[in-house]
Amino acid sequence: QVQLVEAGGGLVQPGGSLRLSCAASGRIFSINSMAWHRQAPGKQRELVATKPYGGSTNYADSVKGRFTISRDSAKNTVYLQMNSLTPEDTAVYYCYFRIAATMSSLPYDYWGRGIQVTVSS
Repeated sequence: QVQLVEAGGGLVQPGGSLRLSCAASGRIFSINSMAWHRQAPGKQRELVATKPYGGSTNYADSVKGRFTISRDSAKNTVYLQMNSLTPEDTAVYYCYFRIAATMSSLPYDYWGRGIQVTVSS
């Protein structure tokens, strides 16, 4: 089994910054992809940024130039650096991992429990 633990959310003023982290632990052979999604009140969950292994990083248009996704492979951790935050970035942020438990097993999708980010003055 795999556990994901998110950290770094909270309340920040417009124009401020936050850094989210999400660490995966448990039975992990390989991590195929990492991503961050978010869900604002009354809206559907949307992809914020994705970082597939060996592939290119992609961002939602609304966060390009402000958010940066990165990974620490040694720690099985993904980060989301968020700068120039606006009230429209207020949402619950979810990390996502696609993980294979063994060399021969199929990868599965794992989600964090979500962490609140509130941008308000």
